Amino acid sequence: MTPEERIRKELTFLYGRDDGNRLWAVLASRLGRFHRRNPDLTADVAPPCRRLTEEDAILITYGDQFSEPGRPPLQTLAGFLHLNLRGGLSGIHILPFFPYSSDDGFSVMDYKKVNPAIGTWKDIALIGRSFRLMFDGVVNHISRQSKWFQRFLQGEKPYTDYFITVPPDADLSTVVRPRDIPLLTPVETAEGTKYVWATFSSDQIDLNYHNPDVLLEITDVLLFYVEKGADIIRLDAIAYLWKEIGTPCIHLPQTHAMVKLWRAVLDAVAPEVIIITETNVPHEENISYFGSYLPETSTSDEAQMVYNFSLAPLTIHSFLTGDATALTEWARGLRSPVPGTTFFNFIASHDGIGVMPAKGILTEAEILALVERTLAHGGRVSYKADRDGSRSVYELNITLYDFLNDPDRPDDLDVDRFMASQAILLSLAGVPGIYVHSLFGSHNCYRCAEETGRARSLNREKFHIADVEAFLNDPASHQSQVFSAYRRLLEARRKRPAFHPFGRQRVLRVDRRVFAVLRTSPDGLESVLCLANVSDRDLPLEVDLPTGEVPASGEWHDLLGGGTYTAVRGVLDIGMKPYQSMWLQVRDQGTGIRV
Repeated sequence: MTPEERIRKELTFLYGRDDGNRLWAVLASRLGRFHRRNPDLTADVAPPCRRLTEEDAILITYGDQFSEPGRPPLQTLAGFLHLNLRGGLSGIHILPFFPYSSDDGFSVMDYKKVNPAIGTWKDIALIGRSFRLMFDGVVNHISRQSKWFQRFLQGEKPYTDYFITVPPDADLSTVVRPRDIPLLTPVETAEGTKYVWATFSSDQIDLNYHNPDVLLEITDVLLFYVEKGADIIRLDAIAYLWKEIGTPCIHLPQTHAMVKLWRAVLDAVAPEVIIITETNVPHEENISYFGSYLPETSTSDEAQMVYNFSLAPLTIHSFLTGDATALTEWARGLRSPVPGTTFFNFIASHDGIGVMPAKGILTEAEILALVERTLAHGGRVSYKADRDGSRSVYELNITLYDFLNDPDRPDDLDVDRFMASQAILLSLAGVPGIYVHSLFGSHNCYRCAEETGRARSLNREKFHIADVEAFLNDPASHQSQVFSAYRRLLEARRKRPAFHPFGRQRVLRVDRRVFAVLRTSPDGLESVLCLANVSDRDLPLEVDLPTGEVPASGEWHDLLGGGTYTAVRGVLDIGMKPYQSMWLQVRDQGTGIRV
């Protein structure tokens, strides 16, 4: 099927044949104008296997993460990136940089403007000259203070049908709730009190996609982002997009149809733009957003990337217990179900560490242990409402560095422990997403949480650039040590085709205290054996090398530490220090060729 045929199919499914045909006529006209303005977007299109490479690693940061007097924060961010991270990172996910009313940007007031307090579209474009840009499509909801919602309150058409109104006595007991707050928010309108659907907060009002005009509006927004330089569009909270009372209102077929429709729209006019879905749910539900394989595109019909949510709780569980077994067994079955798609791997982000994706993998007792460590290290815990009226743990609110290391009792292993977690992140097949605070090993920001009243703010501290320069220039600071170690990891990774996101991955059972993965380049010509000791013990290891995949004998060189180790008859003898990470590459003894 052509992209146009796929668009028409999804429109008919969502709105029926007559409305689908009407919508197609409108959308086809808009896509035609878009293409005429941007013909280069469909010229010389790279195949899916070449749109991402081992050089891709994406920084997750706020647009105002760094500030300095007399300069817009986006320009300060551009300067920091240019000076410190060119050649290490390929892309920047600038968290919502639009005018907003709450939630640090995710309550968007105007989808098409840059928050004037942090800069302009020219500043965004400046960053885009050196890095791929990821924009947020906050398409599930919009700010209560947006013009759209204010006009809804005033009874202005067409906005009277842009939002979901529900009788207050409606039975919503089947709805899956990601927050422990009321689902309906009462508002005063020109027609009296109405109750509007608000999944995430009373300031974030859900959009009504039963109204096809909303679909057209948001499609225009996504295309606008492409024209403004977006290489990747993150569909925020996409799982909750379509609502049908009497259903869970999560992962509905109509939601998947919306993702397929937007994917087909981009395939028609900007086929190299990547969609990534953000769905903080158990793993099998999460990977459903890869969709199905389309032979004519050599990839999927939904997202090209999905967030790998289970990785974070399983990684921190490994370091908490000194045992990587759960992570190893889960990762042994980890693969993208659709060719041409891959995972967006991350361990830390602007949100908390979600524990829902660990359900069914970790036991309740193991999840409770994560909660106890979070609280013991100064963090907080957020909950979600369950259908039976109870509540359960939703996410851990703490910086990754402070979860792994006791902030009240720092020790000499703190940096190594933290960097071992990041080496795991960077070793797995997919594209790594690196939260800006992981570059520095940030501590919890209690002042931030007190100022906002939100637990998530513990992990959202903003910096004066002079303070950043001071701690990076101090080699004794843990921030400087983490940053230097991170740059070495990134520089080593981007030079090795074995880390290509579409390369092979084989997770090995080496020792319960070690996470081990053999990465092989797509052409099969290069392999790297990645090892991470998740314990505080010295470990003598005998690694049984996979028969037929790497030479049974030869010398292995550590790309990170520089050591050399010898394999004999398929066994590699290694000694690992506490929390040590190794990326080992074998050289053929006769030719010196990397294998």
